[in-house]
Amino acid sequence: MIEILNPTLLARAKDTGALVADILQTLKGRSTVGMSLLDIDRWAKAMIDEAGAQSCYVDYEPSFGRGPFGHYICTAVNDAVLHGRPCDRRLADGDLLTLDLAVSLGGVAADAAVSFVVGEARPPESVAMIEATERALAAGIAAAGPGARIGDISHAIGTVLTAAGYPINADFGGHGIGSTMHQDPHVANTGRPGRGYTLRPGLLLALEPWVMLDTAELVTDPDGWTLRSATGCRTAHSEHTIAITDHGAEILTSVR
Repeated sequence: MIEILNPTLLARAKDTGALVADILQTLKGRSTVGMSLLDIDRWAKAMIDEAGAQSCYVDYEPSFGRGPFGHYICTAVNDAVLHGRPCDRRLADGDLLTLDLAVSLGGVAADAAVSFVVGEARPPESVAMIEATERALAAGIAAAGPGARIGDISHAIGTVLTAAGYPINADFGGHGIGSTMHQDPHVANTGRPGRGYTLRPGLLLALEPWVMLDTAELVTDPDGWTLRSATGCRTAHSEHTIAITDHGAEILTSVR
């Protein structure tokens, strides 16, 4: 289903996006050396509940997962890249952590992710990978607007990631979003311009470039959810929810 939001729902989407951005910013600040991933999950739940919002994850049970996700945020460390299920792991100096959060407020969902290095260490390869996904996300957003096509976004993202030297996995990528978290159209992180669905004002998209340092192959943890690089290399992931407007793309999940 491809959903086009009316002005009332678009206004609600901005509120949801602001909430997601605020929670992620708060959790990033609290994600320090020695902190447990389960603590991060508990804080996410508390902030979602306090805002009167609903988690898009806790009861989520898609075909690619095993049973309900059961947690409120995805926490992916180092070689984990997507759907990281929180566990009793404590963060170490230099860990590359990705926080991925989706909530619904007022009947509209928003989804965003941020990758960063914990503590004082700054491993150059990790920093470069994070910056590449951020540049790719910016390029994808710049390519989005009324009359553009999904392939234009995919091509813009893929061009940046390929130029940075990273393999691209096209199985998981961005997606439509609205009254539910995952909708059509799928937005791959590589593609051909001028192809795919034509963007219209009122469409919400979650764009999410992610990469693994030296492979495009994923493996699934025994938890049935967490996806890791097949080689054990580090990974990074950046994501924003955007709204297509008459004038271009508006980022809904940026910190205000």
